[in-house]
Amino acid sequence: MKKPRLAAIEYIRGVSMLGVVGIHVGAAYLGQHMTPEAVANPHIVALLEIFTRFSVPIFFFISAFGLFYNLDLSQPFVYKDFIKRRYKAVVVPYVVWSLFYIIHYCILWGDPGPLNPITILYDLFFGLANYQLYFMVLLIWFYLLMPLWVWLVKHLDIMKLALLLLFQIGINYVLCFLWNPYTVTNPILQKFLIHHLNYWVIHYVFIFLLGGYLAVHMDEFMRFMEKYRSQIVMAFWTTVGAHLGYYYYLLNVRGYTPLEGVATAHQLAPTGVIYTLGASIFFFTIFTVWQLPERCRPVLALLGKHSYFVYLAHPLALTYLGFLYDDLGILLTAPMTIIYYLLVVAAALLLAVGMRRLGEHYPIINKATIGVYPKK
Repeated sequence: MKKPRLAAIEYIRGVSMLGVVGIHVGAAYLGQHMTPEAVANPHIVALLEIFTRFSVPIFFFISAFGLFYNLDLSQPFVYKDFIKRRYKAVVVPYVVWSLFYIIHYCILWGDPGPLNPITILYDLFFGLANYQLYFMVLLIWFYLLMPLWVWLVKHLDIMKLALLLLFQIGINYVLCFLWNPYTVTNPILQKFLIHHLNYWVIHYVFIFLLGGYLAVHMDEFMRFMEKYRSQIVMAFWTTVGAHLGYYYYLLNVRGYTPLEGVATAHQLAPTGVIYTLGASIFFFTIFTVWQLPERCRPVLALLGKHSYFVYLAHPLALTYLGFLYDDLGILLTAPMTIIYYLLVVAAALLLAVGMRRLGEHYPIINKATIGVYPKK
């Protein structure tokens, strides 16, 4: 029997998309404030680059949740059928958007070099065609390893999840803060190691398996959220404070610049992993057991419905609105950066809605860009 639809999955996608856009707008802001004459406002950086850090890993959480929520673990897992569906939904859009960005930037900058077939294959493997596409590569690797995740979820319990959380914090700390891939002298191996964040699923294995485990045990998860909703909210804000506190500690005690602080207090730092856990449970709780104002639901549904396209296309809005800012001589001060963020979201969302409607008349558009096929 088909399970009831969970609006929370769609709503979290929308919220996560807003966070991803914030991270990239924050990067543009930092790009203009890296000199003694233009010092970055640490608080706007905290808002755009630190507070939003749950947004990438939480995508893995809801991806796994959606997969396992509709998966009957008592039945044999048909890997071939699963891969066929994921190929249409993820691999095709990934390749289409990667080729689009490669060609787009070759034309924009007048440099045909990236059109070299070896370079294209290199960019496709590591997700380097554009800065947001590495997530797609990680997701594809998660899909390819799905039989392993099915087996693990079947054998997970709360104690094993707790141990896995400790393992996640430890392995991320080692790989991100202690290990230096540049010490490897073999140039080919070095390339594979330098880009490990783009395809090593080990960096996000806990949050992915947590999503799968909670989906399989949805009834218990619902009772937990209903019973401890207040504590979940308190825990979330505690993790927010811890992650922001780590960032401000780096700036005010260790003397880091905002850019250095962002490069250290990211989602794979210990506080970032805990923050992701707190955010995942928090957002699922408020979108499931809390009574949201009715006026919020259409907005969340709209953001969730078009989050995939906005995620894939928002760099275009960032680029061309950035050109407009430059032509008008507008500097990215804190207020103008917030306006820039809102304009990027609005422009990418309008493009998403327009392309989705156009795809209803020309289905190949939706098939190629977001992996959506007409219902039979």
